[in-house]
Amino acid sequence: MKIALIVQRYGTEIIGGSEYHCRLVAERLATRHDVEVLTTCAQDYITWANEYAEGSDRVRGVTVRRFASERTRDIGSFNEYSDWIFGNAHTADDELEWLKRQGPWCPALIEHLERRHTTYDALIFFTYLYAPTVLGLRVDPRRSILVPTAHDEPAIRLAIYREVFSAPAGLAYNTGVERAFLKARFRVTAAAEETIGCGVDLPARFTTTGEPHPDEFPEPEDDSLRANAAAFRRRHRLYEPFLLYGGRIDPGKGCEELIEHFSAYAAERGDAVLALMGVKLMRIPDEPFIRFAGLLPEAERLEALQAATAVVVPSPYESLSLLALEAFAVGTPVLANARSEVVREHCQRSNAGLYYADRDEFVECLKLLIGNADLRRALGRNGQAYVRANYEWDVILRKYDQLIGGVNAARPGRGRASRKARGAGRDRARGARKR
Repeated sequence: MKIALIVQRYGTEIIGGSEYHCRLVAERLATRHDVEVLTTCAQDYITWANEYAEGSDRVRGVTVRRFASERTRDIGSFNEYSDWIFGNAHTADDELEWLKRQGPWCPALIEHLERRHTTYDALIFFTYLYAPTVLGLRVDPRRSILVPTAHDEPAIRLAIYREVFSAPAGLAYNTGVERAFLKARFRVTAAAEETIGCGVDLPARFTTTGEPHPDEFPEPEDDSLRANAAAFRRRHRLYEPFLLYGGRIDPGKGCEELIEHFSAYAAERGDAVLALMGVKLMRIPDEPFIRFAGLLPEAERLEALQAATAVVVPSPYESLSLLALEAFAVGTPVLANARSEVVREHCQRSNAGLYYADRDEFVECLKLLIGNADLRRALGRNGQAYVRANYEWDVILRKYDQLIGGVNAARPGRGRASRKARGAGRDRARGARKR
């Protein structure tokens, strides 16, 4: 089959979020289907500036078609407009203006879809929030699948998103929590639905046939893992136990609260450090118990996850949390923000992590994780079993094939009604871009 994946930005430099999720799925689907990614030239989601070259590229075996955006984002004025629209009565045109200001605003991508949508067996849109999805779904909804990556936030209450969740023929939810949330809030009329998520690679020693034996789970004492962990610790001078965060270092990801909570732990115990891995989008205090590792290559990211005493997921808003799943996969326990219903459910279902509701609970959970190696090993085994059962790539790809098959089966082959519906969708998309 020929499949197009549509996402707001794409590249190996982009780690985390729906973009990373899209890339992992694209690379795996490309081993069994003809896959193209349709995206913008943006690398930075703050400005959406055109940094990648326009045109076709090959990224890790996947064809990527990039289209230049018409404008960049002024984050200050956008935030002001968001504050106004979320708190005041407004019109449909106001919401379209908000969508345009949010970006990326890329008419060329939508025009490509209008010209070529029938050449694809499926159009898979990643994340509900941005204009490429909102406008792109209107082009050929009966051929479209949405991976919502949705959670409760002010933007999802805008009326413009009602059509987004009712339009596509297929929905690929990340978790049961996300599925229940969207079905309670929106009129979902998809012909096919699956709770899929994203695949995660397990270490090579973890077998994929039969029931796992405890010795098949990597232990900290294993030579290969111990060597990887030791090398990472030496490079980053991490000789103490350390709590690892990976992703955008951003207040919106809970990082300010994380630093406040860890500061309370450090004041009481002083036996561990907090390592921050990713793109820095906020000021990091100059404290001896905080280490900034920066944006790491993919292989070194996995070494960091293996080396960590525990991995923290501080965001209260997650639709899946690949960070948690990757930590589970390498046998490292997770410490999660209890306000994230999705990650809390991962911890409960897997019995592979702890979660905290406030600073005091954070401190006590971290004491327990750092002080009890037997507990860490037990949680690590549980996490790998959970990934094996739910997030191995064979499981994920089988679900995608089933979902695409369901969408194709429900789509009329030819007919006046279906052509009329597609034409109406294209007219709506054109009208939106002209305003």
